[in-house]
Amino acid sequence: MTADRPHEPGAGTGTSPDLGIGTDAGAGAAPGAETVATPGHSAHPVRSADDSGGEPDGGILGRAHRALTLGIISVVSLVAFEASAVNTAMPVAARALDGIGLYAFGFSAFFTASLFAMALAGEWSDRRGPLGPLFAGIAAFGAGLLVAGVAQSMGMFIVGRGVQGVGGGLVVVSLYVVVGRAYPERLRPSIMASFSAAWVVPVIVGPLVAGTVTEQLGWRWVFLAIPVLILLPVVVMLPALRTLPRTRPGPRGGVRQVLGSRRCLLALAVAVGACLLQYAGQHPSWLALLPAVVGLALLAPGIVRLLPRGTFRAARGLPSVVVMRGLAAGAMVAAESFIPLMLVTQRGLSATLAGLSLTGGGLTWALGSYVQSRPRLEPYRERLMGLGMVLLAVAIAMVPLALIDGVPAGIVALAWTIGGFGMGLNISSGGVLLLKLSRPEEAGSNSASLQMSDALGNVTFVGVGGVLFVAFGGGTIAAHGPAATGAASHPAAFVAVFATMALVALAGGMVASRLK
Repeated sequence: MTADRPHEPGAGTGTSPDLGIGTDAGAGAAPGAETVATPGHSAHPVRSADDSGGEPDGGILGRAHRALTLGIISVVSLVAFEASAVNTAMPVAARALDGIGLYAFGFSAFFTASLFAMALAGEWSDRRGPLGPLFAGIAAFGAGLLVAGVAQSMGMFIVGRGVQGVGGGLVVVSLYVVVGRAYPERLRPSIMASFSAAWVVPVIVGPLVAGTVTEQLGWRWVFLAIPVLILLPVVVMLPALRTLPRTRPGPRGGVRQVLGSRRCLLALAVAVGACLLQYAGQHPSWLALLPAVVGLALLAPGIVRLLPRGTFRAARGLPSVVVMRGLAAGAMVAAESFIPLMLVTQRGLSATLAGLSLTGGGLTWALGSYVQSRPRLEPYRERLMGLGMVLLAVAIAMVPLALIDGVPAGIVALAWTIGGFGMGLNISSGGVLLLKLSRPEEAGSNSASLQMSDALGNVTFVGVGGVLFVAFGGGTIAAHGPAATGAASHPAAFVAVFATMALVALAGGMVASRLK
């Protein structure tokens, strides 16, 4: 859930459907066994569907896999719809709850909580099987939507978004472990492709539906309606899920052991540290120094241990792939989070039109992903990644032009089609390059690192965007309707956010020279 964005199979993302969890044959795997790698673990053998013997059982929609495939695609589609719907409804929700100053927390709470949940889901799935985290994640995702939908204050709304993030992180990781156990190797490319395809329709119709619901029924129904829709795919999947091989908890498979694992504790420290730093950044005072120091002390050591050595100095090869992923995802998601708010408060657009301005980016993302997959472009993969970052930087820099009188608001839609194409080139190429640079026994842990970088980039740069937004006066934007007076209009707050994220994307483009 990039960022609540579509990614190609193997790309490894934060909260998007593809987490990049590797499924390569590990050293020492028994004959007939397959491998599933969960975050923080190397691939290890598990039994799955037979790849070699017996009659073919059809494709992913064949009789043997149809129910599970339809259930998985439905869940991913609902997650994708929720992602696009939230972007559309968030400005209206924040103004209705008098919480413009906490706007960024509505996004970062999801990403921060999902970061911890990803690590938890990896440990939980590895030690006890994927069904527990899958159903717990679906329940938490629905509960978070309900809390956000009935919230009477921005604080409660943010709590709901955090609970959603826990659910989202658990669901997307456990779904990929389910794929590794339920589908033979020959079918995995197809089911992975269906994950990306499941985002296309929600990206197109999500803003329109969410905008219409927001304007006609109220923003709360964008959140309250989705939990009911989740029940159907769960019922469809349940019979197939019950047939999966059971994982008996080992001696360290208890709840305390899972929660107390090194990777879970590191992810929790990073999440808490990120929250404290963002709180301190948005409350500039001497008293804020204490949470800032504590947050940094928790965040820095945890990040260093979660990512490959050399990531933060962009060492050549794999570390540069990982750091570029965080820069790309973070810059894109942070900028995208503030686009609807800018169009609603500064240009007076409806929630529907503001959300639709992002639709083109989803379509060109798929196009960019297709372009990079052409065999004749394989020798230029590193250049494609650099080009993608430059296109993203150009797109983000174009967005604040909409604040100039006489410039049509449609410039944002044009910019985001350019940015989406750049992300398609960059993100998908990064996933391919990561697997190329990884030894088979390291594919799982390296993919998990890419996923963590995705989530950390989202948390960090959405937080930075929120701090800049408040620092330049954005917290006092009018609570109702578009800005009508100079006192209620703060274009500088938006310019600060978009200019900074454009620089972040350019920095990612510079890293491209170190990918080899």
